[in-house]
Amino acid sequence: MQKSSTAKNLSSVNIGTIINISLGWLMVLALVLGWWAISNNISDLVMPGPMMVANSLFDFFSDPILLNDIFISTSRVIGSVIVSVLLGLALAIIPIHFPVADIIVHERVKPFLNSFPSVGWAILAVIWFGSSNFSVMFVQVAILTPFCLVNIAEGFRELDKEIIEMARSFTRNGFRIFFKITLPMLLPYIVAATRIAYGVCWKIALVSELFGAESGIGVVMLKAQTTANASMVFASCFAIVVIFMLGEKLIINPLAKLTIQK
Repeated sequence: MQKSSTAKNLSSVNIGTIINISLGWLMVLALVLGWWAISNNISDLVMPGPMMVANSLFDFFSDPILLNDIFISTSRVIGSVIVSVLLGLALAIIPIHFPVADIIVHERVKPFLNSFPSVGWAILAVIWFGSSNFSVMFVQVAILTPFCLVNIAEGFRELDKEIIEMARSFTRNGFRIFFKITLPMLLPYIVAATRIAYGVCWKIALVSELFGAESGIGVVMLKAQTTANASMVFASCFAIVVIFMLGEKLIINPLAKLTIQK
């Protein structure tokens, strides 16, 4: 009886998964058909059809020059996410060891970084550093750091203080306690911060590259806009969606599973 009920539960779960996947693809198909119907009545300069955009998207992943732009943008995003997570971790640690800095970090630095406009960072980066990789990454790190700080600081608040106190009864080595006890408990929050930073970074990558870069997907989009190549503008956006989904599936999700296993 138990085996039969288990089999029924598994079959119902499988059927539910199949239905959800089918509904998802049907929605995508409906959106593409709607897009195709609208594009038939509008100029390609304004609304290119799905096939035209698909051809431009294929060019993105087959043309060596465009592939280089993808590689440059992806490298900037990954580098900015890593730096932002480390900065967020460092800022979250400071009030833990120096309580007097709590007001400075959480009531001065965090609100300032959260509220400062992204376009303002982009313009300032160009003024200060010119058009360069550093300018782009500076903008991205400045915008991402508060997201990481909020998540990791919340992780510190949720840590089991009793486990840390027990660790201190075995050793007074702060570094050992941090890397052996605190950091493993903090990993889910760090992965969550990384996931959020990765998604937000791709949203602001184009803006930062439009202002302060000479290469990258944002520059490709700017050139497409100046030549009225709407299909390439669409393809640039869809290329980012594809790269983001690949990064989440191949990097972020495996990291999240590792933290759950631990």
